[in-house]
Amino acid sequence: MADRSSLKESRSARMFSSEYQYGLGNRPPMVPSAPSPPHHTVSFTRRSKSSRVSRDPLDISDIGSPEFVDYHVQLPPTPDNQLLGTDSSAISAKVEEQYVSSSLFTGGFNSVTRAQLIDKVIESESSHPQMAGLKGSSCVVPGCDSKIMSDERGNDILPCECDFKICHDCFVDAVRAGDQGGAGICPGCKEPYKTTDLDELLINNTTTPYSLPPPPAGVSKMDRRLSLMKSTKLTRSQTGDFDHNKWLFETKGTYGYGNVIWPAENDVNNGANSGGGTGRKPIELLGKPWKPLTRKLSIPAALISPYRLLIVIRMIALCLFLAWRVMHKNEDAVWLWGMSIVCELWFAFSWLLDQLPKLCPINRSTDLSVLREKFETPYLDSETSVGKSDLPGVDVFVSTADPEKEPPLVTANTILSILAADYPAEKLACYVSDDGGALLTFEAMAEAASFADVWVPFCRKHCIEPRNPESYFGLKKDPFMNNKVRPDFVKDRRRMKREYDEFKVRINGLPDSIRRRSDAYHAREEIKSVKYHRQNADNLLDQPVKIPKGTWMADGTHWPGTWSTPSSEHSKGDHSGIIQVMLKPPSDEILTGNSEDRYLDLTDVDIRLPLLVYVSREKRQSYDHNKKAGAMNALVRASAVMSNGPFILNLDCDHYIYNSQALREGMCFMMDRGGDRLSYVQFPQRFEGIDPSDRYANNNVVFFDVNMRALDGLQGPMYVGTGCLFRRIALYGFDPPRTKEHQSGFCGCCFPRRKTTDDEKRKKNATAEEDENRGLRTRDSDSEDDVMMDFSTFPKKFGNSNVLIDSVELAEFQGRPLADHPNVKNGRPPGALTIPRDLLDASAVAEAISVISCWYEDKTEWGNRVGWIYGSVTEDIVTGFRMHNRGWRSVYCVTKRDAFRGTAPINLTDRLHQVLRWATGSVEIFFSRNNAILASPKMKFLQRIAYLNVGVYPFTSVFLIVYCFLPALSLFSGQFIVQTLNVTFLSYLLAITITLCMLAMLEIRWSGIDLEDWWRNEQFWLIGGTSAHLAAVLQGLLKVIAGIEISFTLTSKSSGDDIDDEFADLYVVKWSSLMIPPITIMMINLIAIAVGISRTIYSTIPEWSKLLGGVFFSIWVLAHLYPFAKGLMGRRGRTPTIVYVWSGLIAITISLLWVSIHPPSGANGQIGGSFSFP
Repeated sequence: MADRSSLKESRSARMFSSEYQYGLGNRPPMVPSAPSPPHHTVSFTRRSKSSRVSRDPLDISDIGSPEFVDYHVQLPPTPDNQLLGTDSSAISAKVEEQYVSSSLFTGGFNSVTRAQLIDKVIESESSHPQMAGLKGSSCVVPGCDSKIMSDERGNDILPCECDFKICHDCFVDAVRAGDQGGAGICPGCKEPYKTTDLDELLINNTTTPYSLPPPPAGVSKMDRRLSLMKSTKLTRSQTGDFDHNKWLFETKGTYGYGNVIWPAENDVNNGANSGGGTGRKPIELLGKPWKPLTRKLSIPAALISPYRLLIVIRMIALCLFLAWRVMHKNEDAVWLWGMSIVCELWFAFSWLLDQLPKLCPINRSTDLSVLREKFETPYLDSETSVGKSDLPGVDVFVSTADPEKEPPLVTANTILSILAADYPAEKLACYVSDDGGALLTFEAMAEAASFADVWVPFCRKHCIEPRNPESYFGLKKDPFMNNKVRPDFVKDRRRMKREYDEFKVRINGLPDSIRRRSDAYHAREEIKSVKYHRQNADNLLDQPVKIPKGTWMADGTHWPGTWSTPSSEHSKGDHSGIIQVMLKPPSDEILTGNSEDRYLDLTDVDIRLPLLVYVSREKRQSYDHNKKAGAMNALVRASAVMSNGPFILNLDCDHYIYNSQALREGMCFMMDRGGDRLSYVQFPQRFEGIDPSDRYANNNVVFFDVNMRALDGLQGPMYVGTGCLFRRIALYGFDPPRTKEHQSGFCGCCFPRRKTTDDEKRKKNATAEEDENRGLRTRDSDSEDDVMMDFSTFPKKFGNSNVLIDSVELAEFQGRPLADHPNVKNGRPPGALTIPRDLLDASAVAEAISVISCWYEDKTEWGNRVGWIYGSVTEDIVTGFRMHNRGWRSVYCVTKRDAFRGTAPINLTDRLHQVLRWATGSVEIFFSRNNAILASPKMKFLQRIAYLNVGVYPFTSVFLIVYCFLPALSLFSGQFIVQTLNVTFLSYLLAITITLCMLAMLEIRWSGIDLEDWWRNEQFWLIGGTSAHLAAVLQGLLKVIAGIEISFTLTSKSSGDDIDDEFADLYVVKWSSLMIPPITIMMINLIAIAVGISRTIYSTIPEWSKLLGGVFFSIWVLAHLYPFAKGLMGRRGRTPTIVYVWSGLIAITISLLWVSIHPPSGANGQIGGSFSFP
């Protein structure tokens, strides 16, 4: 067995080469798809006693010097390279992981990957053992300023009875320098150490065991590891199939409970007596009756049957009406008739695209008690009622780009709600993508990690909801106050409120703190530079020395990201990649607090925190970084290397977890029977801070509660950018198991397909059996044939990172549903995910730096067929479309308590710009290869109709604007779209209107929305259609025809100037060119009404039918534009009365002038009796 010291790293220098990740082991050589990037090394810097950081990489020629005699390179225990004695080096791995969480990793294209050891991340103090930065006291050995050894609680480990404080490396050196017997001499008391075994020191230092019971004798760590879906351990045949027989033989495992290694009773007793832990015995699961995790709830037939019947009736009425309109031409105004016919035909087509996918709405429900029974109850400890969880891991992505428009306090609250989610801490990881590379965001995340030390245990202790502190303390009364049974709740809440107020002060003071700190360090550097030049120059300097004004971190080093004063390699589009582990991965065992904690009595409360990682991908000016989609793909790769959760939750920085059990709700669908065919679970978006009347339909209730529920009855809802739980393997571009091709036709619930013959059934069964044995497949770009997972093509698809490639198969295995029922296809054995995760080492973080570099995606399929799809500003719709196009399904999860809540722009201009971005993306989709017309046979027909409507709806704006001007043109010209208002026309119009109202009422009934929400949606449909949608069509055409790229800015999430009014932004008027068309429509229709009334009153033969028709439609247009007009008036009471007076006078004057210029026929110049114009 290798000596323990051979697995340690010298404190003098640490350096890795990424060559160990390529070419080692028995893996066949991969065919690179792109030129190999420049040689990358990992340079570990050290801090001297003067707190100066050496950033220079180590020279290989210096390794032979006496300082590096004991230097060793640590190779990680990959499947291709297994080290001996890894079980006996647990403390070494924990020390390595602690080092990782105390280092800031930077690097990128054509640069050295560095790991800078930092003393502190923020200026405030934190004591949580998982917090980034070194913990404990400093080593008192002369010449060493490292931190002493500590356990998982952060308590100091003192190996000698004299309590001499010594770090790990100095302790190892002291043991080596001992006599031949191996007894080291304590540098403090000069007495031999009684114990030199680090494992024994850790056990003696702790009162509560944290390790698993000892494994059975003769079983290695790799045999115990049940995440065996790694490359060489699972030998594949030449066809790429997984060799189950060889796996069973080599691992001595079986399917079901037999593959979980439970300690025997004698081993359990021995382990308990030695303090090694408490044995656990599984509760039999397969013997219990099988229960589903989810249920599909159909809409009552009393609602859905009349709803479908009315759709058919209205379709018939529209066809008859349009046919009558075409056959009855208005000879007096053919131009008016022609324009109205074209618009009405398009409106009917648009209504069909919107209405047909609503034929099969459904509801779904979950059973969290069954989820807990299946995945956590079998592994409970009978004495402590806590135990392992068999739930799969979840990586949560939070994206932000600009701390000025996306306040760090909002992002920090989102992070806190994620860390406090009701999900096993060891299975949860949070990754924050800062696409701006701002130090403000970095330190705000560090402050959030520090505050999580008290906030997360407080939430777990008292079952707090919601777990966003800003929202929770903003409640007038805790809605669960009556359910709080602990007597110290009120006291704890007061303390926590005080701590949160101080936390907000620190967050809000960060900009000034960073500025003052940077100014001070910059002045110091200028003084040092002047002194240096004066000492080395012959003459005094004539001009002051100018050095770049950088941004400085809390530990006195330059920030490697964006500087407040942009400089070369330190601007928003040009900076290195940065990864900082804010909170290191938690222990797999429960870590409870005690009554002596600083803030709260945390006895029997789990104080572990999930993994928290800050990521800022590398950016260079010569690369296209693909906005948010590129940032998401960088997180996908980095998380695959570091935690590799089989599921990914995507959240915007302003969308927080409102329901702490939201992750469990989504996991019910993924882990249920048939869940392996689900690509994602989409949650509805709910918003806070919306004005009570929801003037601009910000809640978008009709889309989320009507359209998305209806799509759930087809192939699944669309991906809408946030609040979505993904299956990682679906993002990698694989086809689902047991895919089907759908013939052109309607949904089976409304129009069943013909019965298949016996031959077709036999072929179908043979194909299904073949699909079941083939597992995951990926579609080649040039071929329509499905092929199995071909590992030789992985470098071309995913890049040249072997660690990333190895993680693909592991993520697929861990994401499978539980094989607890014979009908569960493609399942995994129960208990397979209860093993501890591998500790995070420096090589993994260094590899993560490599995969977020700007060059990594070159000549790969990232953004094309893998990950978030590039080429559209609405990358979410395209990404979801690609998954459905490959045959994946999705599910819409509506929880009783909202799963997530966020913010939405309530200002009119911001809202219009938001809609403009969405509509522009839809136009891009229509003119791209992602058009639903080109969808594959794996997509259902009605699902294709829904996606086609997404690409078509912005073009309705062209016809809508024309139709809004038709009433005014009718009033100005004295004509109407029909010859006369006869009974036939009015009957058709009445039938169409009544069926529309009845459909709306039935939609309201089965969806649960309010009538006011439906009406607000109709109003904003016309407001957006006459403003933002038209601009989107023009921008899309310019991009397609002239190649002009479209750029958008982030929507500001800050509040208005009036801090006393929650809805101050609602009344702020920001001029935009998008307002011109609606304003023009309102003015012309108002003038037209005045002109029409004047013309009819002063006409010799008044034509009241034409007046009524024109006025009715003009009022219809103005009623829809009322919220827009109200938004232009600003705050109530602030619009001067003179504005309304002059508006009325101008309208009357213009109407009178029009009548004077074009007098009614037969008036003979006489208007208004004896009154005549001069």
